[in-house]
Amino acid sequence: MVATGNVDALTSCPKNVRPPIASFAPTMWADIFASLSLDDKVQEKHAEAIEGLKEEARSMLMAEGSTVVDKLILIDTLERLGVAYHFDQEIEDQLQEIFQFHSKDENDYDLFTTSLQFRLLRQHRHFVSCGVFDKFKGKDNKFKETLSKDGKGLLSLYEAAHVRIHGEDILEEAIGFTTHHLKRMVRELDSPLQEQVKRALEQSLHRGVPRIETRHFISFYEKNDSRNELLLKLAKLDFNFLQNLYKKELYELSRWWNKFDLKSKLPYARDRMVECYLWGMTFRFEPQYSYVRVAIAKGMQMVSIMDDTYDNYATLEEADLFTEILERWDINEIDRLPNYMKIVYRFILSIYDDYEVEAVKQGKSFAIPYAKEAVKQLGRAYNKELKWFMGRQMPTFEDYFANTVYTSCIYVMFTALIPGVQSASEETIDWLMSEPKILIATAKMGRYVEDLGTHERENKEGQMLTAVDCYMKQHGVSKEETLNKFMELAEDGWKDLNTEWVTKTSTVPKDTVEQLLNYARVAEVTYKNCQDGYTNPEKYLAPQIIALFVDPIAI
Repeated sequence: MVATGNVDALTSCPKNVRPPIASFAPTMWADIFASLSLDDKVQEKHAEAIEGLKEEARSMLMAEGSTVVDKLILIDTLERLGVAYHFDQEIEDQLQEIFQFHSKDENDYDLFTTSLQFRLLRQHRHFVSCGVFDKFKGKDNKFKETLSKDGKGLLSLYEAAHVRIHGEDILEEAIGFTTHHLKRMVRELDSPLQEQVKRALEQSLHRGVPRIETRHFISFYEKNDSRNELLLKLAKLDFNFLQNLYKKELYELSRWWNKFDLKSKLPYARDRMVECYLWGMTFRFEPQYSYVRVAIAKGMQMVSIMDDTYDNYATLEEADLFTEILERWDINEIDRLPNYMKIVYRFILSIYDDYEVEAVKQGKSFAIPYAKEAVKQLGRAYNKELKWFMGRQMPTFEDYFANTVYTSCIYVMFTALIPGVQSASEETIDWLMSEPKILIATAKMGRYVEDLGTHERENKEGQMLTAVDCYMKQHGVSKEETLNKFMELAEDGWKDLNTEWVTKTSTVPKDTVEQLLNYARVAEVTYKNCQDGYTNPEKYLAPQIIALFVDPIAI
């Protein structure tokens, strides 16, 4: 986002010059979701069947005489099939018991079981030492070569290594060891282990969007000779039940969005409402969180329009004025804005008028001033970026990244969802505003992966500079070295996040912290392999969206 040339001459950029304007492809989805027709009777039948199967699955979970290994495999299967949310408390109780009384039993466990127990306990916020893997090392302090033929065990260790924290050298080694051997053996593996390994190498479970991974796992599980038909049926029915719910939400959201007709009024801005909804669904997929999904989708599309307004169209003068009037938050000030900005301003205020009504209704009115302040803060941060980059003032990399805590939009998203989260309280807001380490780590990590994905687009064929150019200039390194550094910083961000998840955040409601984890997951998936999947969803995000929101699973 910074124009090239003399990077220190602020005066060389007149305040009434527009940035180079990029044109974006229209939405891929046209009116697919706005024209859906849904059958409530089908939903009722699904709900009824799910209730019966749930009780049978619960009996399996609570069965007397199951070994710890049986319990771990069943819990993992329920989680991967996407139905564990029906048994949250039962699963928490069982893992708590395993952690307290059985986590020392792993001396007898093989690689598969040791890794599975380690990952499940860590994912449920129980700190287990990575020392449990020492027994798999030989006298040379390297992983024993005999493990290199155990495909199932290697896959389990590979997935476990993704919950690592700083200083766990054995798990760093495990990533290299398992990746090397899994790639080497994948062609010889039998189905469905072969498909599972291919998927894991493409996307680790811990860092993936849970519903996307569920959709893949149901296909793998169906091919598994030792599958439980009852669990498979429950998973398929539950998947389709939730998909119908998502379709209904997308139908209502699409009609709401079309009413504003911003795609024709603001042609410089991206129309990505369905992709925004994918982010909302990642934050909370369970049926009772409809408000959260829709609020995140609306908030993210609003943020996208603000971003494109500052970054892709506004002059410095217009951006200053917009930022000032956003600070005032008063519809009576609207006439001071140019026409296109009036449309943006009215859209923002309309979203937050609705927000106020819902916040009051849900007893969350304490969140209103914070939610508005998050939008104002975002406007200030975007404006600061524009001044740096259009004004050709190269910030230090540290200054740039301090500002990205706001441009990551994490505050806008997290205040937006509060009316839809029962456990959210004033303490939750106070915690978010205290800039806890997990929030800062998540925001920055989200920006590293986003910058990896968007720097080519934002560079506008060399006419604008980006965070990548910032780092290259300050450190005197090549583009390739910079991209590698960003990948390393994103990896460090994951370790920070995993550390805070498992050791530091037990006083904050679990669902608040879980949403930070889900923010990191969807950012990683959206900008995977240095691609901008949000702006150009066709290649990677579109197939996921079709699988999650369009095509039901055959039962």
